[in-house]
Amino acid sequence: MSDHTAEPSPMLFMETVNAYQRTAAIKAAIELDLFTAVGESSATAQELAHKHEATERGMRILCDYLAIIGFLTKENGRYGLTTDSAMFLDRRSPAYVGDATEFLLSPMLTDGFKDIAAAVRKGGTVMSEKGTIAPEHPVWVHFARAMASTMALPAQLIARLVDATPDRKLKVLDVAAGHGMFGVAIAQHNPHAEIVALDWPHVLEVAQENAQKAGVEDRYHTIAGSAFDVDYGSGYDLILLTNFLHHFDPPTCEQLLQKVYAALADEGRAVTLEFVPNEDRVSPPATAMFSMVMLASTPSGDAYTFTEFERMFQRAGFSRSELYQLPPTPEQVIVSFK
Repeated sequence: MSDHTAEPSPMLFMETVNAYQRTAAIKAAIELDLFTAVGESSATAQELAHKHEATERGMRILCDYLAIIGFLTKENGRYGLTTDSAMFLDRRSPAYVGDATEFLLSPMLTDGFKDIAAAVRKGGTVMSEKGTIAPEHPVWVHFARAMASTMALPAQLIARLVDATPDRKLKVLDVAAGHGMFGVAIAQHNPHAEIVALDWPHVLEVAQENAQKAGVEDRYHTIAGSAFDVDYGSGYDLILLTNFLHHFDPPTCEQLLQKVYAALADEGRAVTLEFVPNEDRVSPPATAMFSMVMLASTPSGDAYTFTEFERMFQRAGFSRSELYQLPPTPEQVIVSFK
């Protein structure tokens, strides 16, 4: 919320217009693996330049910039990691998310932001007729490979949320599984869980690789094709809908949810991970801003409020839905009961 008592300033405008510089700097630091080098030992610009075969001037300017915007510390000419950078940008950390830039900065995604004015006039993406939801769009293989590490933590949190006492068999369908981490996490958490992952064939190859790495490949099965067209089967205890519904308008979501409802066992639950803004649609900021991604990349997707999701699930036949926060992530979980 803006401070109406402060003097008017052009700084917000200037910082926003120049935000591409932040993107370029963090991308360069990840390409240079700078955060890992600093995490191994605090270092001067000269030492870092020597290690990365770069110029001292270039390294100094990049590291100073990263310190200014909050990714590094600087004391007595030596750079160190902030708490966040140590957790998420040092490649040695199990929570490392640097690989996500390969998807988030892919032209297949960023091209949608080249003419937002046109997208506003049209009411949806101007990249192509269907944007990123075109059948077998290559962006989703890119997504699966780049975003697995980023989704590892929320996947583990969801596994504990929906299966607090993992002492019984679970039949789980992971719709639009992508990297497969959500189903994999449940299989790791519950040795009695059987996972069925649904996605395009080339995307499923990535999910199966991750299931094998996690040692759960014997309980990991697949269905290849469109979530709107293939036969799900039936009797699922859990159906996962992670970061999927936001790509479509409410009638399309309801069509899919009717199919999900029919595939669930009598006491089954649908588990939805989404960016769910408050009813004002402008808070919390990190969640509410996601609607712009949908405007740029899809024909009719959006970041829906809980009231809107609740209505969709009710129209599809579900008895009730519950909303859960998922800190420290910016997303929320909706558990919907048959």
